[in-house]
Amino acid sequence: MIRVSVEVRNKAAHFRVGIQASSINRAINLVKAFYSSCDVRVIFPIDPEGFFVEDALGAEGLIERGKPQEEEKLAA
Repeated sequence: MIRVSVEVRNKAAHFRVGIQASSINRAINLVKAFYSSCDVRVIFPIDPEGFFVEDALGAEGLIERGKPQEEEKLAA
């Protein structure tokens, strides 16, 4: 199991989610299933210390969700 952060973007707003899955490709597909109308991408660089999950039988899915941010606030 791996754990990555993914950015979910929909027009002017975007947020990050933490996801745990069997692979990076699987993580992207799981997030796309939750947010099908949004653009989804892995956030790089990937944290090497938190990438591999020790519990190989751990559940796949979202771990955490960040607060939505608007593009105007980020530009300031």
